[in-house]
Amino acid sequence: MPIYAYKCSSCGHAQDVLQKVADAPLTVCTACGAPTFAKQLTAAGFQLKGNGWYATDFKNGTGKKPDATKPDTATADSKPAQTSTPAPAAAPACGAGACPACS
Repeated sequence: MPIYAYKCSSCGHAQDVLQKVADAPLTVCTACGAPTFAKQLTAAGFQLKGNGWYATDFKNGTGKKPDATKPDTATADSKPAQTSTPAPAAAPACGAGACPACS
């Protein structure tokens, strides 16, 4: 459940309230009782803990960091080998010889 910041425009009372997203917003101040209690726009609380994230994390799809003892054979600068012969034409989809493309 998110925590919402509220502030009363009459008395200036500020309060953080733990509410469900579907709950109706509070309108009555808990300190003075005036109907001027409103949600405040605040920055999200966000904190990373631990060793951090690296550019190599989860790139190989296994969820493990790559082994530092093995040399990396594929680099971003390497290009696949170019062949001088064109690729063969694909076979028709039907394959039965019933259409003009197959016969």
